Amino acid sequence: MNITYDPKEQTRVANSRESFSGRMLTDPQFDEAMAITGIIEREINKTGKFKEKLGDYSYAFARSEKFDVMKAETIIRDLFKERTGMTMNQMREALVKREEALTDTQKRGVHIHAVEVGRMIQEGNKMPFHRAYAHQARELAIELKITETGAKKLMKEEFKNIEGKELYDVGKELEEKYYRPQIEAEKQQREEARDQSRVYTRAR
Repeated sequence: MNITYDPKEQTRVANSRESFSGRMLTDPQFDEAMAITGIIEREINKTGKFKEKLGDYSYAFARSEKFDVMKAETIIRDLFKERTGMTMNQMREALVKREEALTDTQKRGVHIHAVEVGRMIQEGNKMPFHRAYAHQARELAIELKITETGAKKLMKEEFKNIEGKELYDVGKELEEKYYRPQIEAEKQQREEARDQSRVYTRAR
């Protein structure tokens, strides 16, 4: 498995390999465990939660490598801390604290991101609401250093306060107007291509 790390992570990754938990693993096992730490970090940044994913992946890792599940979880937790510089819970708490401490100044860009959801649906190529909403939530979350779930909540509230409408309702209306016709046109093109292929096959 060829994993590309952020240059800033390279030293921590090297330290992870030489850590107590890292040393006991083969190269493939280490790569897989490190990949799992990345998945869990992504989940923390997305939802602010990690226990369910940690349990699922620890079980899968233990089963494929014949580890005890608790041992697999300990390895993943240890490597996560080595790679990120903090425990899973510390990362989660940091995101929660930043969200709770947001100032009005920091929230000024929230409405812009909410409006951008609609623009992406209108101008995008087959862009449904849920995808545009998730994209803007991620952008806002990175900007404010909070969870994507928290960013979605802020966008929804700010849009309602300023526009007097539900972001979901507006997004779905735009989806029906712009996204749905693109999908229907694509389906029609596929059906026509299949029909032409059948005619060509019979002609042969």
